Amino acid sequence: MVLLAATLMAGATAPARADDPDRIFDKSTVWRPLTPNDKLVVYGVDDPVVGGVACWYTQPEKGGIKGTLGLAEDVSDISLACRQTGPVQFKEKFKQGEVVFSERRSLIFKSMQIVRGCDVKRNTLIYMVYSDRVIQGSPKNSTSAVPLMPWGTEPPQKCAEFVK
Repeated sequence: MVLLAATLMAGATAPARADDPDRIFDKSTVWRPLTPNDKLVVYGVDDPVVGGVACWYTQPEKGGIKGTLGLAEDVSDISLACRQTGPVQFKEKFKQGEVVFSERRSLIFKSMQIVRGCDVKRNTLIYMVYSDRVIQGSPKNSTSAVPLMPWGTEPPQKCAEFVK
């Protein structure tokens, strides 16, 4: 039991690979008279290993008393869009399914992850966002593809050359 608790805490406090996400904007979805509203919030994050690629995700955030105190468990509905924003520059080799960004979605048991892979045949980076729980994962997920394209006069990089 102690080992399980230690594992849970280690997973919940694992640092994200990317910097903290940028909060772009939010939209209220449920009005609450005396506490913060429930919202959909859009965040942006740059891929820490692949320069010139950014992802934006939208996730619900609970308001109310539990949300204000950080005790509410956020639902798993998260959407994702990733795009090439400049010339693609790989900073290091990466594994298929490597975590780009991770964040806790509840006090201990739930997290959200953005992972990256390379579709070698199509020279396209694939990003997937999903939430997981220690006991049971969530089938809710979203995928986004970033075909590697020329930028200016530079030819596109080949993601296959950077997969471990």
